Amino acid sequence: MKEYILITGASSGIGYEMAYQLAEKAYNLILVARTESRLQQMQSDLTKKYGVLVRYFIADLSGVNAAKGLYEKVKSENLSVSHLVNNAGTGNYGHFTETSLDEELNMIQLNISSLVILTKLFSQDMVSRKSGRIMNIGSVLSFLPFPYFAVYSATKAFVMAFSETLAAELEGTGVTVNSLYPGTTDTGFTTEEMQATNLYKSRPMQPEVVAELGVRHLLSGRGKKVTGFQNWFNSNIPRFVTDKMMMKIKKNLASRSKN
Repeated sequence: MKEYILITGASSGIGYEMAYQLAEKAYNLILVARTESRLQQMQSDLTKKYGVLVRYFIADLSGVNAAKGLYEKVKSENLSVSHLVNNAGTGNYGHFTETSLDEELNMIQLNISSLVILTKLFSQDMVSRKSGRIMNIGSVLSFLPFPYFAVYSATKAFVMAFSETLAAELEGTGVTVNSLYPGTTDTGFTTEEMQATNLYKSRPMQPEVVAELGVRHLLSGRGKKVTGFQNWFNSNIPRFVTDKMMMKIKKNLASRSKN
């Protein structure tokens, strides 16, 4: 049976770049995103350029039943997923008392619930085969919960805790769970409000660079991988700074730039 790497959020940003880099390495792909036209174009490009098998499924994983439905579609097509990349995610910015509750509930569904569902279902198959790899995409904010990103930071902290504990549980099964932690990246993820903060003054990493690190970590890495030295350094600052001082620094970084 042919094996596939399944990537959620595959139509843009890091997921898009990972798809092309994996296809170049001759891996078959299952691409998941909301926009069919984008997925169709990727399927055509990747099969023509690299000769790999590419399947796609349209899914909005912020929907309550979408993740389970995706898994059932993959199974109904008799497709074997050897690697799972939980990349799909969303965020927002603003004072918690002023941001949209519906938007944040959808964020929790996408960033946490759907990730857990897909990991649960595909990992069960992998354990039964005694082989498989899962990579969950977190954020530097997994280590550094930021004001004005309250719910998003919390979802990404969950991803880190979940990935670490599941990796420990699955030791010896043949299934590896690891996680990737990008910082600011030049993708469509950031809104104008986010870009106007001090946090985004520094130059973001390019998605193809983050994807290259992600591909390497997916295929052979273990544990946590923070992308880039500056992000790694920032993720370790809380070890040396008091909580009160650290939160003051983060609040300043997350505030709107006055320039």
